Amino acid sequence: MALLDKIDELLKEVETLSAKNAEDVEQLRLKYLSKKGEITALMNDFRNVAADEKKTVGMKINELKTLATERINQLREDVQTQDTGEEAIDLTRTPYPIQLGTRHPLTIVTNEIIDIFSRMGFVLADGPEVEDDLHIFTKMNFAADHPARDMQDTFFVSQHPNDVTKNILLRSHTSSVQARVMEQMHTEDGKLTAPIRVICPGRVYRNEAITARAHCFFHQVEGLYIDKNVSFTDLKQVLLSFAKEMFGADTKIRLRPSYFPFTEPSAEMDISCFICGGEGCGFCKHTGWVEILGCGMVDPNVLEQCGIDSSIYSGYAFGMGVERITNLKYKVNDLRLFSENDTQFLREFEAAD
Repeated sequence: MALLDKIDELLKEVETLSAKNAEDVEQLRLKYLSKKGEITALMNDFRNVAADEKKTVGMKINELKTLATERINQLREDVQTQDTGEEAIDLTRTPYPIQLGTRHPLTIVTNEIIDIFSRMGFVLADGPEVEDDLHIFTKMNFAADHPARDMQDTFFVSQHPNDVTKNILLRSHTSSVQARVMEQMHTEDGKLTAPIRVICPGRVYRNEAITARAHCFFHQVEGLYIDKNVSFTDLKQVLLSFAKEMFGADTKIRLRPSYFPFTEPSAEMDISCFICGGEGCGFCKHTGWVEILGCGMVDPNVLEQCGIDSSIYSGYAFGMGVERITNLKYKVNDLRLFSENDTQFLREFEAAD
């Protein structure tokens, strides 16, 4: 019959199959074994074969399919192992030199700050960069019409003139993270579920002109400790320990009275210049001191706004700019270098990584 003749013809054809490369093998597979291939077509014709001939024809089709599969697999193996004349890859060779990158200087310094405070018992806390006014300003003791709001020119996403607490903006400090932590860590009667000791690193945004000394975005690390009987002495000792760890064991600190809406009393902290040892030089403007952060005791109004009983609990907070610490530590004279992706500049920090 014609179908058996077709099978015999394909059997002879399959026995003589050859291929020069993997592409040829794939074309053979498609021709004979795919859903639209020769063998599938034979199986479709098999339905029309007379009942007394089905056994003979079926065996021949199976023989063809087996032969085609084995032959194509053999060709695939031959192609994979054949000598192409190219030099084989020696997997035992030392790899080609690959220039490795380094962590960004801001990341290096941020991680160092986090590590120092982690060893003092502080834990990481994080929050959204797109925030509401309630957590950025209102709960941080900024009244709706207080001029202290003008200290932080912000990027507003949406504004609600009738209720400023609903304004949405890019956060101008990571104090908003502190507000969210305090909200979550108290009971209905204002009692803490556990002492709060957190460190809050993150990016912040302010609508400022971009210069060598300022940028419209930068990075902060803020800290918060709230418990019973927390004093300014506790704050001073923590900051002294931090300064010695970050800038050297001989570092001294001084605290100058200042103003922040969310702390009272408030202070700016200076460290003794690590270039001249406090003697006075161009780096410290011949004062012997360099300012690095702001701090103070958490204002009772902030505690109450966040649901914590200020008659029972007290606390301190501090905040520093990562770019400022990095500038001091590595003497970078232009803040814009941190965000320009200049690989030549970044390679200078390979040893620090």
